[in-house]
Amino acid sequence: MTTYRIPELARPYIEYDMIRKHTDLPGFPDFRARLLHAFLGKYSTLSGHRELYTLVTSLVQLGLDTHDTVSITNDDKEMKAARARQLKVLAGDYFSSRFYYLLSQAGHIELIRVLSGAICEANRLKMNLYLLMKQFKLTAEEYIKQSVEVKTRLFLSFDGILETQIGPIWAELLELFTRCEVLLQEIVRSESSQHYRESWGFWHVLQWGTKEEKKMLQHEEPDHAKLRSLWLKYKVTSQLYQMLEACTKELQDRLQAFEPDQWGKELLSIGEPFRSYLSDRRDTSSRAILEI
Repeated sequence: MTTYRIPELARPYIEYDMIRKHTDLPGFPDFRARLLHAFLGKYSTLSGHRELYTLVTSLVQLGLDTHDTVSITNDDKEMKAARARQLKVLAGDYFSSRFYYLLSQAGHIELIRVLSGAICEANRLKMNLYLLMKQFKLTAEEYIKQSVEVKTRLFLSFDGILETQIGPIWAELLELFTRCEVLLQEIVRSESSQHYRESWGFWHVLQWGTKEEKKMLQHEEPDHAKLRSLWLKYKVTSQLYQMLEACTKELQDRLQAFEPDQWGKELLSIGEPFRSYLSDRRDTSSRAILEI
């Protein structure tokens, strides 16, 4: 099993002092990168390019994710906020441009075409999602489903590159891993009450709340204390944990169906953080009950 070192290889492209000082970047797409790295190494025809292909795809995804964090308005004229906004735009452009440079230098022109098409499709999916959100025409489950589609689109471009024996497995596992990843991000978001309008909790309460609660949610600047009470009333965080547990179990059951060879063990290790997170949470809950 080749050592996975994609975040280390990406570090020279993403760790710039000015960016780190003036703005925050989204998380590295590690689960999807690990999975792609494992699948590209399954057969010898692609194993020699696994690090390059995984690196450039991860940088493109980071560029797309960075652009997503840029506010859609520019009302805040405070210099620090404006600088952070500008740096996010530039950083996203820079990360995305690296895949052109790295692949052209290596002579992999066809993959540039494949990834460019996937970028266009990912942006189309995002625009459709944003339009539904703006029109309040979205259920909580559709929000998760479309978020997963957006996050997997770039990596799914390898469908036509991977050998036919593992292509269907790749798409299935990528969807499961990404769904777990999205649910984990939503749990963190639900516990912080930040970016509420971009969360599963918002669409869940909008779907099941009272008329007054829905009106309050659609207000531009709702009271965060009232939001927190709504999240507790509709058990947003606990429901997300249940969804993550179900998704993690489905993923683990699927992974355990593979032969316990080196590749199968590698796939299981990629999914281990989800199990560990849920296990730690159960341990914390048990301790809290004992202390009461």
